[in-house]
Amino acid sequence: MRLARRTFALALTGLSLAPLRPARAQAAPPILLDGARLFDGRALTGPSRLMMADGVIRLLGADVAPEGAQRIDLSGRYLIPAMIAAHSHVGHTAGATLGRQNHTRENVEAQLRRYQAFGFGAVVSLGLNAPIFHELRRESRAGRLPGALLLGAGPGIGVPGGAPPVNAMNLAEDQVARPRDPAAMRQAVNDMADKGIDLVKVWVDGLGDTVPQMAPEMVRAAAEATHARGLKISAHVHDLSQARLAVEAGVDILGHGIRDKEIDDGLLRLMRERGTWYIPTIQIDEAEYLYADNPAMVNDPFFSAALNPEMRARIGDPAWREAQLSRAAPRRSDVRFNKMNLKRVHEAGIPIALGTDSGGTPLRIQGFAEHRELELMVEAGLSTADVMAIATTRPAELLGLTDRARIANGLRADLVVLEGDPLADIRNTRRIARVFAAGREVAGPIA
Repeated sequence: MRLARRTFALALTGLSLAPLRPARAQAAPPILLDGARLFDGRALTGPSRLMMADGVIRLLGADVAPEGAQRIDLSGRYLIPAMIAAHSHVGHTAGATLGRQNHTRENVEAQLRRYQAFGFGAVVSLGLNAPIFHELRRESRAGRLPGALLLGAGPGIGVPGGAPPVNAMNLAEDQVARPRDPAAMRQAVNDMADKGIDLVKVWVDGLGDTVPQMAPEMVRAAAEATHARGLKISAHVHDLSQARLAVEAGVDILGHGIRDKEIDDGLLRLMRERGTWYIPTIQIDEAEYLYADNPAMVNDPFFSAALNPEMRARIGDPAWREAQLSRAAPRRSDVRFNKMNLKRVHEAGIPIALGTDSGGTPLRIQGFAEHRELELMVEAGLSTADVMAIATTRPAELLGLTDRARIANGLRADLVVLEGDPLADIRNTRRIARVFAAGREVAGPIA
């Protein structure tokens, strides 16, 4: 994948997740960041001064000048916590291909570095993971794997013959568990929990009645087993009826937005009562036509930095674009309903986290998809401040990441320096100047 020259400069020093004890970040020289305005989770502060030392943040008074620290003048710049992608897929795609053959250490590391270069400190690989995921997740939690912190759900769980489709997604047997009854479902959850996962993923969706939908008793069994292990469970849904089934069965997260009709007050009330989280993934459907609609996007430096040569060639192929646009109408409808329902969910006070399904197919372009999702949420009617919280503090809350995603004393110094104010224009999240991980500079400008 083509990235900025500085993307691969340094490695991430990762931390373990609550309730585990965090691994100590390797000591880095103290760095003083001077004069930037900080995003505190709700608004921007005035020009501030902070030091990164021993991998963590130390907020300083204006008259404090620590000896021995390297000073970086950030006057006129903006500082945000590294963002968190709560629904992606890591290692499943390479070039224009998808499948089990791409799940290699080298590919996973390259994708984690890309997420980091695009301003993301952690990414959740929500299913489709091959067995190597567990080894790499442990290394990432121990600070031995470069790039964004790798979290995930292991392979995830479907039902025999159901979603995700084997042929369309080029799946091997070890990428999705497919239990046949509630007892086997509970065993599948326990097997994954024993190997080490951060949450459980179930595919409830029947893909427009083309494959079997997960039965309510199977979803309930998965939720009960998940909660018994102290974990959260996320459901892949598309329709309103599937979302209702999942919430009633006890899932904690709707991993996709509702895209077939407007959400009703009854489901909103139930989600609010149960504390259900919502990850809209608007870009998952928009990606099916956006690049065919706008092939000149390949000339945009930010998009181009996320694009590999194979996908660039596809976008440049008139026949491919025509084929994409010929089947785009349902996807455009999905995007309209997704935006409408996101606005209603937000107004109902239901917690929302950022996710895009990036990396699920080659069209869901890692790094770019996340920044585009921020823009789509603003288009849906959310404020830029709310969207920035959805990209930082809210997914950290969802995932129990208490050591990061805010700019506060003692928290991990995963920070992104922006050239422009993201609250004035959400597209300013693309204007990355520097990326720090545990107080070390790991990436610079995208273009």
